[in-house]
Amino acid sequence: MHKNLELKDHTEVVIREMTTEDLDPSLAFFESLSEADRAYLRRDVTKREVVERRIAECGTGAARRLVAIVDGRIVADGTLELSGEDWKEHVGELRLIVAGPYQRQGLGVLMARELYRLAIAASVEEIVVKMMRPQIAAQSIFKRLGFREEAVLPDYVKDLEGKRHDMIVMRCDIDALWREMEDFLSTGDWQRTR
Repeated sequence: MHKNLELKDHTEVVIREMTTEDLDPSLAFFESLSEADRAYLRRDVTKREVVERRIAECGTGAARRLVAIVDGRIVADGTLELSGEDWKEHVGELRLIVAGPYQRQGLGVLMARELYRLAIAASVEEIVVKMMRPQIAAQSIFKRLGFREEAVLPDYVKDLEGKRHDMIVMRCDIDALWREMEDFLSTGDWQRTR
């Protein structure tokens, strides 16, 4: 998959699947994120061995990873994780991070749309997202896309500084997600991204 798209501010972006050649650019992307953005990530992706493992997971089928490229640099990273367990084979987990300068430009929604397409190809019926309580903006975006809060696990996860936070689990039926995403994209000047 390789798509040339345009953001709201007319920046040209390429969204494609992650490859083994993305090790150094991916590491540079995660190192460039603000501490606030990195604080709520599941793994410390500023460590080379962690990024190597993430890329290796792509070859196992457990994860499909997409990157967004602007001027040769990764500016967003998205993942669709598939558990491989029979009882959850219909569920995928979505994770997404966009660099600060590209937030509020529609890149997150475009990445989510491409991850959605990967989910359909993998016969996923429901998508789950998990985040920490302080991630208010992310919760708002996912609510606008049709996700609903399903569970709150108090003090369940720790940020990279070791501070405990509630984990919020949100879920969306894949058909409902597609409708909401199409509605969201059609309300602005997004016809060129279809």
